[in-house]
Amino acid sequence: MDALGISDDAASVLGTPRRTAPRFAAFLNAAAMHADNFDDTNPQAAAERNGGIHATAPVLAAALAVAEERGANGRALSTALHAGIEIACRINHAIDARHYQGGFHATGTLSTFGAAAAAAMLRGLDRDRMGHALAFAASAAGSVRQNFGSMVEVLHPGLAAEAGIVAADLAGRGLVGAADALGGRVGYFEAAGGGFDAGWLERLGDPWATIDPGMWIKPFPNGALTHPAMTGLLALKDERGFGGRDIASISVKTNRRVLETLIHHDPGSIGEARFSMQFALALIALEGRASLAEFTEATLARPDIRAAMERVRFAAYDEPEPDYTNMTTLLDVRLTDGTALHRRCDWAQGSTQSPMSFEEACGKFRQCTDFAGFPPDSAEALIDTVRDLESVDDAGRIARICQWNGERQ
Repeated sequence: MDALGISDDAASVLGTPRRTAPRFAAFLNAAAMHADNFDDTNPQAAAERNGGIHATAPVLAAALAVAEERGANGRALSTALHAGIEIACRINHAIDARHYQGGFHATGTLSTFGAAAAAAMLRGLDRDRMGHALAFAASAAGSVRQNFGSMVEVLHPGLAAEAGIVAADLAGRGLVGAADALGGRVGYFEAAGGGFDAGWLERLGDPWATIDPGMWIKPFPNGALTHPAMTGLLALKDERGFGGRDIASISVKTNRRVLETLIHHDPGSIGEARFSMQFALALIALEGRASLAEFTEATLARPDIRAAMERVRFAAYDEPEPDYTNMTTLLDVRLTDGTALHRRCDWAQGSTQSPMSFEEACGKFRQCTDFAGFPPDSAEALIDTVRDLESVDDAGRIARICQWNGERQ
């Protein structure tokens, strides 16, 4: 058991004083990073596709746990993190659209490959052993979108992170897999997607997926597909000066794939509400914001929120225009005085086209730590460490700063 790393305490469970085996720390940390649906998104690279991927949480959780175990420096952590994210994102771009449209959740499936690659790099595996780790990932990767809005969906990144560490560990101990476990006739691409476009894999690192199509940092803690509409409604309210009770109705249209992803039109829990266009726009209409403080069961149960949700009509437009993005959202707002307002929203705040600066991302981080009651001094120390990550001698410093007994500051 010790030889397989099951009973050691080499890695930290972030936000707690606990330590455990890297695989279990990665599972818990990745699930926590995704729990509020506030983690960044790498979108699809072509407008006709749908299904972005939250690769950072599972890859970072796996890389951080192994880096802490191995005593790796910040540069090694950064390299493994970027390589793992690149692999997960480019596989997502390459695999045929059936993978996502047929029900697989790319964050839980394809991030397994990224987590395996990051862990393998930090463990010093050679090219052949890296391939065997990816072969294991091909047999371990599985999460379905039907669980969106449930507690199980929160675990998808955790399963990917843990499987990635196990893949690297077993490959390092001699596990041998098929050389063509991804692209073979009955390999992962065929089984889980019906095929793939090799051209996207040839773009590995040229350019980096974090640059093109880029990483979108979420301004709101819910499904990113709602964010163009939320951003657009905020802009209309700011420009025209109306309040939530001045709104008679809201019509929002997206492509059909977005409509089929945001499946909770009458959410029964706050988990389901994170995948609800109706709840998202009701929050913006009445509160003018949508932070962690608003995403609660109490907010969802409020009569005024429920009434506002009933005034939102969500449908798909018939055919996308040639210049539409895969996020293009058409917003029509009718006020109680009869005024009709229209807004086309191609992107959301935090996207590549409207990016957050490092300081704005730090502001989002501080909002999260303040909400949790995390010590402000520790939050600032963490920002400073990440700012200079590649010069940090011990990447485990990140995890140690995040150790916390839960006492609110």
